[in-house]
Amino acid sequence: MTFRFPDPDRRLVAVSLVQEVATPRAGPEFERSGDGDGELWQVRLERPAVDRMEYLLELLHADGGRELVCDPHNPVQAPGAFGSKSVMEFPGYAAPGWLRRAAGGPAGPVQDLTVPSRTLGRGVPVRLWCSAGTDPAEPLPLLVVHDGVQYAEFSDLLVMLDTLSAQRTLPPMRAALLHPVARDEDYSASPNYAEALHGEVLPHLHRPAPIAPGRRMRVGMGCSLGALAMLHAHRTYPPSFGGLFLQSGSFFHHRYDRYELAFEYFQRIRWFTDRVHASREWDQPIPIRMTCGRVEMNFANNRATSLVLRRQGYDVEFYQVPDAHNWIGWRDTFQPGLVNLLGELWG
Repeated sequence: MTFRFPDPDRRLVAVSLVQEVATPRAGPEFERSGDGDGELWQVRLERPAVDRMEYLLELLHADGGRELVCDPHNPVQAPGAFGSKSVMEFPGYAAPGWLRRAAGGPAGPVQDLTVPSRTLGRGVPVRLWCSAGTDPAEPLPLLVVHDGVQYAEFSDLLVMLDTLSAQRTLPPMRAALLHPVARDEDYSASPNYAEALHGEVLPHLHRPAPIAPGRRMRVGMGCSLGALAMLHAHRTYPPSFGGLFLQSGSFFHHRYDRYELAFEYFQRIRWFTDRVHASREWDQPIPIRMTCGRVEMNFANNRATSLVLRRQGYDVEFYQVPDAHNWIGWRDTFQPGLVNLLGELWG
């Protein structure tokens, strides 16, 4: 791949590629070439081991200012919590089939509410979704999603649920999309958050969204820190969930994650993860499906955690994804990972 950025007026001192598929993430740097109106910056990069690559360009101006921009010559972009990124889609990449079939299908009702929590001293915002055409009073299975609103906005989670529910690939169900107020604190193996989730949030949801009886009728889902928080909630309060779908979990471990030492809650996360890895058995295992991008920095700790859980008696499937740590990479593994898990538990 060759990336180019025109600079006929020589306004820039340097241009770098910022990406998540190779280390260092900030780089490689472009080289200046050409002259006059044809002067530009360019860099060549071998295709990484992914099917798609999200990236930005970092521009260093003569006054010392730095600017992150999308590639002006590439119209393909992907959304994210910190803004859009340019995307290179390689031959062989295909978006999920359900995304192509989504147009025109019935959309399930959605309502926003806030669950009060004395444990946290604040409310937990929740967006409730239900399969179209269901009785509001009928007890149904529930999918509980950390970073749920972002999943809906950036990964089309509700589009997938609407589409596959209408096709009866998924049974009638509900989803509680949890929105974090203090994400780093709550999702970092926090005992207070686990207590609030189990003892306040889930019981409160029974009122507007009656939940079918049995642990297997509640499945937890999350990505990055949200995946870690779901595993922590399960290990702290095993009755909370009967299955987990964990994507690119922040399972910081002393063997793999020295680069995360600056994170404020690193030690608390590592303490929890080390305890999980040290356990020889677990008396309440549940089905867990895990996904992680092959080029992610936390790939090693996700693979190691999957092996540890399997050794402890969990039914674990680990999907290696040809992508990086991003919302589209997570979206592209909803099927088969999440869809099969829900079908197995609720079918």
